[in-house]
Amino acid sequence: MSHKCESCGMAIENGIYCQYCVDESGKLQDFATRFERMVAWQERRGSARPQAERETITYMATMPAWKDHPEVKARLAKH
Repeated sequence: MSHKCESCGMAIENGIYCQYCVDESGKLQDFATRFERMVAWQERRGSARPQAERETITYMATMPAWKDHPEVKARLAKH
């Protein structure tokens, strides 16, 4: 049975994070790395950088891995 990555929401078969959200040792990547990679993904889909950042931080705030992260809360407060 599949479920979703707690960092990005991608469907996965096991574990709590997908292969894209972990480092070489299997641990969740740090906030800065994950944020930049998720913003880059939004930009590839056509969003301008400021919009991609807003969309990414808003989405990250809904994910279990990031919803209580201080950087997410601080960036949300700016919007």
